[in-house]
Amino acid sequence: MKRLVVTADDFGVAVQVNEAVEQAHAQGVLTAASLMVGGGAVADAAARARRLPHLRTGLHLVLVEGRPVLPAAELPDLVGADGLFRRDMVACAVDIFFKPAARRQLVAEVTAQFEAYAATGLALDHVNTHKHFHLHPTIAGAILKVGRRFGLDAMRVPSEPRGVLVAVEPGARVAPAYVTAPWSELVRLRLRRAGVRTADHVFGLHWSGGVTPARLHGLIDNLPDGLNEIYLHPATADGFEGAAVGYRYAEEFAALTDPRVRQAVAASGAVLGGFADFRTSPPRHVSGVAAAWT
Repeated sequence: MKRLVVTADDFGVAVQVNEAVEQAHAQGVLTAASLMVGGGAVADAAARARRLPHLRTGLHLVLVEGRPVLPAAELPDLVGADGLFRRDMVACAVDIFFKPAARRQLVAEVTAQFEAYAATGLALDHVNTHKHFHLHPTIAGAILKVGRRFGLDAMRVPSEPRGVLVAVEPGARVAPAYVTAPWSELVRLRLRRAGVRTADHVFGLHWSGGVTPARLHGLIDNLPDGLNEIYLHPATADGFEGAAVGYRYAEEFAALTDPRVRQAVAASGAVLGGFADFRTSPPRHVSGVAAAWT
């Protein structure tokens, strides 16, 4: 059985992203979105999500390269002079591991982000983190400790099968994940022991910000059995405030709404949904996403 969650990250960072999420869910294959509660357009995102009862939304925790929910003065070890989260990810990770004060600030900010998500009234389908910072064991522990109080039930573990990427683009130079793979598997084991579900395979790492229509089509054609997640960063236009350098947001939006991609999903036999839809058994349909073309 092939089950597929198609997720948009950074929901709430800008109106252009929110527009793309709404349209890609209504007209394309998008089934889920991860809300950035410190984003500049989070209220607009939450309002759109409330209009889309079959869009599964979750929390996109930001602890690096973004804006905190708590005042910067309460997070001196986690933010820079500009009041934003630090960009020196490795050094920040070291501080979080060794400094008790940094760990207390981490738990406080993680709690604040979960509380901000809960305040939207949206059901919590899943949790993931910006830049996969939860591969850090201390951060993973903080998310588990806080998240279970808010209904944490599913979380992303970035584990991308190299063979599928090469099948999509023969000759592609896909470096083996020597560094991240051990941490990913440790986090997966920890989450599953805690009763938190994870996808068997996740796609979107190697082509982050560059999942073109052809690549998305290829991923679906080569989708492994089990629970899969493909995540993208769609927007109706590039160049918005908060956009990552080099990301092809509009092209990823085009991929999600491409008729050939919709046809590929139908031909693959994969069942679309959010993590909540796959708690016990696959859903019979995915209402707002596939009704127009299944």
